[in-house]
Amino acid sequence: MTEEKKDAHHSGKKPSRREMSRRQFLSYTLGGTGAFMMGVPILYNLRFAVDPLLQKKEGGNWVKAIEADKVTVEPQSVKFKVHVVDGWYENDSDLEAWIAKDENGKIFALSPICKHLGCTVNWNSSEQFPNEYFCPCHGAHYTKDGKQLAVASAPLDEYSIKVENGWVYVSDLQPNTRV
Repeated sequence: MTEEKKDAHHSGKKPSRREMSRRQFLSYTLGGTGAFMMGVPILYNLRFAVDPLLQKKEGGNWVKAIEADKVTVEPQSVKFKVHVVDGWYENDSDLEAWIAKDENGKIFALSPICKHLGCTVNWNSSEQFPNEYFCPCHGAHYTKDGKQLAVASAPLDEYSIKVENGWVYVSDLQPNTRV
């Protein structure tokens, strides 16, 4: 026998065992059950919230905008609809692009959204800045290629385009590659 057991045996004390009280048992059991019951719904709701981020992103959706032979050197406003899926919300949004040909005959499309504060720019709408995109909100203006000349900190964004079967198709916005 070990020294402790001999002392306990000779002194008449029972050796102490570490036992869990009923109160501790109930606390552990109820705490574990409560954590499980809260954890399962949280995990499912987290999956629900994160699911749109986990979906495989498709390539750009091409939208028919204008007939290629109607595009001129002078920029023209073209309106089109895009089907937008934002999480579980789907709708058709009306968008606009300024479509023109450059001096080499290459077609390009620019966003009409001013890079200063998001107002809509118009082509050749200011007597002070002829043959430029002009923002009436704060006086920003841009070249035909979308290069910022005053106020705005960046050039106009550019739409991805393709010409197919006599039509110009537009897709996602990207930073301007022309300037």
